[in-house]
Amino acid sequence: MALSVLVGALVIGAGVLLGPRSASADAAASAKPLFWGAQIGRQFTGEQAPWDMGAVSALQRRTKKGLSLVAFYEPFSSCGISANCELNGFPAVPLQSIRDYGAVPFLSWSSASTDQEVARQPHFRLSRIIHGAFDKYIRAWAEASREWGHPYFLRFDWEMNGFWFPWNEGVNGNKPGEFVEAWRHVHDIFTEVGATNANWVWCPNIALIKRLKGFGSLYPGNQYVDWTCLDGFNWGNTKNSAGWQSFTHVFRSSYKEVEKIAPAKPMIIGETASEERGGSKAAWIRNALSVIPNSFPKVRGLIWFDEDSQGMKWPIESSRSSERAFQGAIGRKLYRPNIYSHLAAPKIAPPTFGPPPVEPTETKPSA
Repeated sequence: MALSVLVGALVIGAGVLLGPRSASADAAASAKPLFWGAQIGRQFTGEQAPWDMGAVSALQRRTKKGLSLVAFYEPFSSCGISANCELNGFPAVPLQSIRDYGAVPFLSWSSASTDQEVARQPHFRLSRIIHGAFDKYIRAWAEASREWGHPYFLRFDWEMNGFWFPWNEGVNGNKPGEFVEAWRHVHDIFTEVGATNANWVWCPNIALIKRLKGFGSLYPGNQYVDWTCLDGFNWGNTKNSAGWQSFTHVFRSSYKEVEKIAPAKPMIIGETASEERGGSKAAWIRNALSVIPNSFPKVRGLIWFDEDSQGMKWPIESSRSSERAFQGAIGRKLYRPNIYSHLAAPKIAPPTFGPPPVEPTETKPSA
């Protein structure tokens, strides 16, 4: 998730009536189903999901619906670069826990450590990735992905257009053009070892302020991306916020830009949430979950940032009214439940109303 930054408001026009039937009604009739899920914090059980799947069950009790996506983070390293530090291996156990529950894993994998100042990690400069410093590690990770074999979303080095992560260009000694080169290098290793079950998610932050980089120069190319993505929040009436903004105000301009860059790719909202302060969060939720399928047709998945973070009231359960609003809105058939325990590899297609494609059942030869 991005650090607090100034949010720029966007003005979006209202839909135009088309005779006896409105444009919004036509859109609703043709709306396509979506995956939905959450990045779940420690507030329920003392541990984040999926390290404790009880957190998923706790959120499901609140929303009254099973999740079809469960999101989590894993950096290259969790202990800096000390002599005794080991890089994090492929997280097969939590991935399998998510799959057993019936959701599709959404893993955010970062070329960084959690143990250092956020944007100053010279050990993890993009140039070091490009020139092979982590090839042995990346190859082993990719081979483990291949051996696990099931499909999952891999959101690698997200919010690359910002300035708050060590993989952002312009910080940590990173130069223009190096993000795409590093992404392709890592992707090529996965291709070489046959780890095609990783579904690559390219996920910039919404274009908040002029200081953020344009999307185009950071896009690795269609052959290197399976799904596009956006992160964005309604910061409400809080410090460093431009004020209360609807989902459309937050996402519309950036959505159109990504759509131009990769028109054939399905999109997912990698992180979103709303504050309570400054307006009605319940109304924001109802509007967002209605607007997304009707007015953002490329979006075929949604992840709510259900964590207590930066003193913000992001979780669905931040108030009883917000929780009830989410229950009602997510209850629509459009938002698919946890029916993906046997989802077939390698590539994840946007969901349908029918049963998902499943892996063939192994049959034993007759005696």
